Amino acid sequence: MLTVALSQVSRHARRYIAVGLAVMLGVGFLAATLMVGATTTATLQNSIGAEYSKADLVVTSADGSSLLPAAADTVSSVAGVEVVHAEQQGYFVLQAGTATNMANLSALAPPVLEGLVLQEGNLPESAGEVVIDAASAEQFGVEIGDTLQGAALREGTLAENLAASGMELTVTGLSEPSAHPFLSGAIALHAVPFQVDELVPDGATSQLQVILTDGAGAGQVGTAVDQVLADAGTEASVLTAAEQTTEDVAALSGGQDQLTIVLLAFAVVAVIVTALVIANTFSVLVAQRTRELALLRCIGAGRGQIRRSVLLEAAVVGTVSSALGVLLAAGVMWALVSLARTVPGSEFATLAVPASAVVGGMVVGILMTIAAALVPARAATAVAPLAALRPAEHAGVTTRRGRVRLGIGVLAVVAGSALLAVGAAQANLLLALPGGALSFLGFLLCAGLFVPALVTGVGRLASPLGVPGKLAAVNAVRNPARTTATATALLVGVTLVSMMMTGAQTSRTAFDDALAQNYPVDLAVQLDGGEDPEAADTLLALDGVDAVVQPLPVARTTEDAGALTVYSLSSADAEAVLRSETAYPQDGEVAMPDGTQVTELEVSGSSSTRVLPVKEAESRTIVPLITPATADQLGQLEGTDAAGVLWLKLDDSLGSGEIMQLRTSVVDALGVSEYLVSGAALERATFNQIIDVLLLVVTALLAVAVLIALIGVANTLSLSVLERTRESALLRALGLTRGQLRGMLAVEAVLIAGVAALIGIVLGMLYGWRGAQSALGLVAVVTPSFPWLQLAGVLLVATAAGLAASVLPARRAARLSPVQGLAVEG
Repeated sequence: MLTVALSQVSRHARRYIAVGLAVMLGVGFLAATLMVGATTTATLQNSIGAEYSKADLVVTSADGSSLLPAAADTVSSVAGVEVVHAEQQGYFVLQAGTATNMANLSALAPPVLEGLVLQEGNLPESAGEVVIDAASAEQFGVEIGDTLQGAALREGTLAENLAASGMELTVTGLSEPSAHPFLSGAIALHAVPFQVDELVPDGATSQLQVILTDGAGAGQVGTAVDQVLADAGTEASVLTAAEQTTEDVAALSGGQDQLTIVLLAFAVVAVIVTALVIANTFSVLVAQRTRELALLRCIGAGRGQIRRSVLLEAAVVGTVSSALGVLLAAGVMWALVSLARTVPGSEFATLAVPASAVVGGMVVGILMTIAAALVPARAATAVAPLAALRPAEHAGVTTRRGRVRLGIGVLAVVAGSALLAVGAAQANLLLALPGGALSFLGFLLCAGLFVPALVTGVGRLASPLGVPGKLAAVNAVRNPARTTATATALLVGVTLVSMMMTGAQTSRTAFDDALAQNYPVDLAVQLDGGEDPEAADTLLALDGVDAVVQPLPVARTTEDAGALTVYSLSSADAEAVLRSETAYPQDGEVAMPDGTQVTELEVSGSSSTRVLPVKEAESRTIVPLITPATADQLGQLEGTDAAGVLWLKLDDSLGSGEIMQLRTSVVDALGVSEYLVSGAALERATFNQIIDVLLLVVTALLAVAVLIALIGVANTLSLSVLERTRESALLRALGLTRGQLRGMLAVEAVLIAGVAALIGIVLGMLYGWRGAQSALGLVAVVTPSFPWLQLAGVLLVATAAGLAASVLPARRAARLSPVQGLAVEG
């Protein structure tokens, strides 16, 4: 039987293309998931580890605090230690041209330890010289030889710090931007240690990097270093560079690889869908070989031999397809990493192919294929000599197996739905997640009891198509078990895609509502020079700015209340820019930020002082605000020294990138520093960008499961065509044209795919809403928001894909002539 099985695979390789493709995609998904986790870790190690690339030992405080300045001298005294570098860094005030910002300054290490990579120029050799990263230099128009202004960061504004203790710094070189995640996007400068002490007097010694003498053992010296520091009263962690890198990566990810866990969940979905498709595909193969298996039984093959032959075929196909799947995953990851390395600042991206991805992918692929082929293999042994394979009994409510399945399914749906509802009501994801999974499992167990009925009901819509439409509605449910299995495979993928779309849309709406309350102003710009009559017109001319208003400083609270400046804003201006009604007071009230501990406040104007009731806004960022009528009663104070402020409302259609670009345009137009421009639009852009990226990634991953399921639709139609060869031929003999036969099969595919997609979309909407409610209920008010256009697109794509899946089976059926079809033995 081994020879027979291998002969089948080699001679009829085209029969196994569908199952091979399904296995390859499923295994590729799983292997790629494991490679993503390993690649992420390797990339972090490459970026974080660059900091320790030349050190033998790294010394850090055991509790994460700064090391004492004397620690370096203590370590230097240990035998076997050649060089010790105390890594000092901190933030200081930097003025480059007209821009003033906070920048990170680090001390240069001795040449044997320095890992800074210069693009051009030279390293600083004395005080008054610095190296700046190339990205920041390009942003501020800085070149080698330019002079910058620096000052220690103390109390007061940045401008006041520069005026009090500013000094000139000459740029001697441009360095590669740091690959360290904590310094990503920061303005990074390096200088000699003395200069760092002067500009960052409170800078922390975060760690010591140690070079050992030739022949010194890292373990022995590390123990000695630990001991001398302990004797000096310092509890420290002494690790090798590789160990410290691993420690930092674990700390950065919280000790858990959440990304891999999430991706593995989707990989499991793809594997389950793949198993369903493989089972259907092997059913096709068994049906195609009915006469052959019967002949083998006639010449003496036993049931066990037939079963082992089918399973052996599955093992061969699984092995080859799994290997191709692993190679596909490695190729895709290599391409993605190579693409990432071309992006400036991501050159440290590193591909990692762990043994678990290769071995795990192969083992899961082979076992999955064999397990999925068990039912078809058992069906193969039911082929008696001179008999044909017939569909197995459907597990309906009239059978004992069907009733047990129905009972378990209904129980799971009820219990899971109750758990999901409680989890959503209490905003407890740990309750909602298993509840949703249990209810969905119960729903799948009950699917065989209502999917065929739904297909039949929807099939009535095909009646206007004439005989092909009516025949399609009947044929789609001739084998309810297979129809249900095929619809279920597609239903799983569509449900998860719809769930993610609904969850993302609901989460975005919840975040927008929460941000509107907490940050009622899209963008706020502080003006150092007080009021600027032309600034509002300047900003209003920028694309994407819908409204600009300038609240007027008109009064002050008493000294006991902090001597806060109170601003006035008209109701028309408030309606134009504020997104929260709670942030604007009524006449005779003063609006105060959330968390205000008083119910009334004494406010002084130029002519009177009044005690006003406090209206507490839901926002912590709003300034004290009164209406113009209240300001007139108090009398407007003249000559207030409060900084001017502009409030902007942005176009709701702006994307994340456009908002970020608009912020840069505001900075350039007014000549202010970036830190003076803040507001909800930036936070909203960040949240929406994260949601959009996650949605794109997850939808792309789940598309694999949907693709595999559509292969199952094609396999079901192929099996249906095989079983109805004589019937199709008879219909052709009675006048059904080739086009009508193809149309009948196309309508069957559309019915199965359409019903599965409809059920999946409805379930996905429910699970996405409840999931978002359970995850975000504690931080925002969650109301369902459905992306109708996207969901309609899912339905359209699933239906169109089902139609495409019918092309090859329909072509095969139409190509057979009526005479040849009638000659086939039933």
